[in-house]
Formats: sequence, structure tokens, C-alpha cells
Amino acid sequence: MVKLFSLGSNVAMSNNDYIPISCAQHSEYELAIMQKKELHIRWRENHSLHHANVLPVDLQTRNQAEYLLVINESEQTFEIRLDTIL
Repeated sequence: MVKLFSLGSNVAMSNNDYIPISCAQHSEYELAIMQKKELHIRWRENHSLHHANVLPVDLQTRNQAEYLLVINESEQTFEIRLDTIL
């Protein structure tokens, strides 16, 4: 398992407040997707701290923000905004 961490932002921001992550961190997510490597990710959302072991499956951009699409251990698919990952 690979543990990836980036400097995340606080919580509940609008897409206008998106803070781009580094190119190096973005490349690490792309590599994890290609290699199908499970990640342990911690992130902030709605004033709460979350963490999960996930399989990253895609990176998406919309409304001027970037998201990591993941599948958790319960096989649920969800997305995490990249600048909320700690």
C-alpha cells in the first residue's frame, strides 16, 4: 500500500476557492491509478476529518476544481477534491 499526502486546505470551499495541487502530487495520483495501487488517504470535508483505504480509478476536472475518483473497501465509488487531501 502506498500512502500519499499533500498539503490540503481546510473545509467546505466553493470551487472558486480551489487551490491547485503540485504537479508532482498529481503525477503520483496518476501513477497510482495506472498501477492500481491502494492508497490510504486522509481528507477534510464538511468540517470533518475522513480517512480510508481506497483504489484510485480516475482524476477529473470540472468547474475549475480537480477530483480523485476512488473505490473504497466497501466497493462504493466516490470523489475527493484534491485540495482537501491532507
